[in-house]
Amino acid sequence: MMISGAILTTPYFSFPPISISISNKFPYRKQRIPATSNRINYAIRCSTSTPGLPLTTERLRNDTPLTGGAFDFEKATTSLTKKVLASPKKVTIVRHGLSSWNEESRVQGSSSLSILSEKGAMQAERCKMALADMHFDQCFSSPISRAKMTAEIIWKGKEEPLVFLDSLKEAHLYFLEGMKNEDAKRIYPKEYTTWREDPSNFCVDGVYPLQKLWGRAHEAWEEILLTPGEHFLVVTHKSILRALICTALGLGPERFRSVDINNGGLCVFKFNKEGESMLQALNMTAHMYTDHVYHY
Repeated sequence: MMISGAILTTPYFSFPPISISISNKFPYRKQRIPATSNRINYAIRCSTSTPGLPLTTERLRNDTPLTGGAFDFEKATTSLTKKVLASPKKVTIVRHGLSSWNEESRVQGSSSLSILSEKGAMQAERCKMALADMHFDQCFSSPISRAKMTAEIIWKGKEEPLVFLDSLKEAHLYFLEGMKNEDAKRIYPKEYTTWREDPSNFCVDGVYPLQKLWGRAHEAWEEILLTPGEHFLVVTHKSILRALICTALGLGPERFRSVDINNGGLCVFKFNKEGESMLQALNMTAHMYTDHVYHY
């Protein structure tokens, strides 16, 4: 017997005795069915369940446990690779530590002149300690100085070499780069305000930086996910990190400022074999304030 897409089969769930009122349309009378001492037990399973396998341990086509989310169902999310992966993947993304231009409130963009500050180096060390119990098959990093320095601190002592990807570079912000925010707002009020309040429409000489950033985010995901291994570490910048998150979740450039990540913050994604993503953690920062060590 089918009830709301489920099948009632052999005893599994137990229901207590109940008293049911049934109302007939003609005439308007109520018939009382008394409760009985009998207990009716049913097993309720999804119609696609495997016989004899409890619902909570049902597994899908790529052997990923079904835990109640939409993950792994056809068309539930968008593939970032368009290719079947050799195995499911996990990707931990770190925003670089505090930089000299962060401290000076300057627009950073793709410039490599902003370097990791003393506090930023301490934040990178905290990330290293927080991830000490985690095994990563590979570490990918932006080659721009502040991210590169963060990655070198976190990855120090590992046998595998760091892999630097141009696709992980920060957004190019042209003439705004290096300017203090207060000066940029005063000298280029229209451009600066557009970047801050309507970034997807920020345009310089016909070029839309966020459109290019979204393209590089897709490129970075492919480069990372098609690499042999199962757990990767990525060190990069806030704007490209926002683009990585949004592209993985199917969001466009207009949603750029809908997420935020602190210096040293961690984000975690899981991917199935089809290259579909599930955001597991966003902007974890417990390790910035305590000696917390992650074991996810």
